[in-house]
Amino acid sequence: MAELWQGYIWPTIFIVLQIVAVLVPLLLAVAYTTYAERKIIGAMQLRRGPNVVGPFGLLQPIADGVKLLFKETILPAGANRVVFIAAPIITFVLSLVAWAVIPFGEGMVIADINVGILYLFAISSLGVYGIIMAGWASNSKYPFLGALRSAAQMVSYEVSMGFVIITVVVCAGSLNLSEIVEAQRTVWFAIPLLPMFVIFFVSILAETNRTPFDLPEGEAELVAGYFVEYSSMTFALFFLGEYANMLLLSGMTSILFLGGWLPVLGFAPFTWIPGPIWLALKIALVMFVFIWVRATLPRYRYDQLMRLGWKVFLPFSLFWVVLTAGVLIAFDWVPN
Repeated sequence: MAELWQGYIWPTIFIVLQIVAVLVPLLLAVAYTTYAERKIIGAMQLRRGPNVVGPFGLLQPIADGVKLLFKETILPAGANRVVFIAAPIITFVLSLVAWAVIPFGEGMVIADINVGILYLFAISSLGVYGIIMAGWASNSKYPFLGALRSAAQMVSYEVSMGFVIITVVVCAGSLNLSEIVEAQRTVWFAIPLLPMFVIFFVSILAETNRTPFDLPEGEAELVAGYFVEYSSMTFALFFLGEYANMLLLSGMTSILFLGGWLPVLGFAPFTWIPGPIWLALKIALVMFVFIWVRATLPRYRYDQLMRLGWKVFLPFSLFWVVLTAGVLIAFDWVPN
């Protein structure tokens, strides 16, 4: 019995505790990201934002969740019910399982696998399936058109994201996320790879269907995009999945380009702050820029969106991969 406990039961309990320790703060962060967005955009537009439910409106996300929980779930008569319900679940679950390989500090990661960056890229690529399933299963032309738009948009910008990630991997010499962070102890990759950092940030805006690339949700022509037929908790899962994806991609940005849990360029006065706090601050900074862009920029036309992805980002990112590899080889800087 003791051998069974040490060999199977305790490791299982430990993994479950790790998952809970990640998921609970993550779900709270997702809920209060919606609150932060409404307050920040309100301040930028000279209005108050949520300020009634609870002190300073802090209970507004809870009120919104309770409201959606008690609303009626409406299933369209012609919809494929199994696929219709599975789509938001897939979208939400995929946005959570990717956090298994995100390192929050030195040795603080659920699964420290050697191909962590490939795992993240694979999970983010699977997100398109939930959107396609939602648009098709709704049996309506508006969600279907919104799903096709979103799928084309996500696939287009994932190509550029792939080349950006290749550039980071070439500079770090590893696919392990913890080793990529450690490779930035001297200088963050955002400095020598600044053009790729900009391309990556713009690409994650398009990947999450955020302004100015929120074409699938163009109200004037597509009502509300692929989730127009959804209500109650099925709609809430799509909504939460979008914000969870924003947090995930902000975390990827922090790890790939901003040094992850490392202090600000190693400045001595800040080294006493724990690594997870640094990572949380960097994720919050990237999320603030997400919100800032939404409050500032108008929506692109669809042809402009696709032209930017295929005719600008793709050739430039491919050129920068070749340039980076050439510089590393020419100066004998290739990591071991």
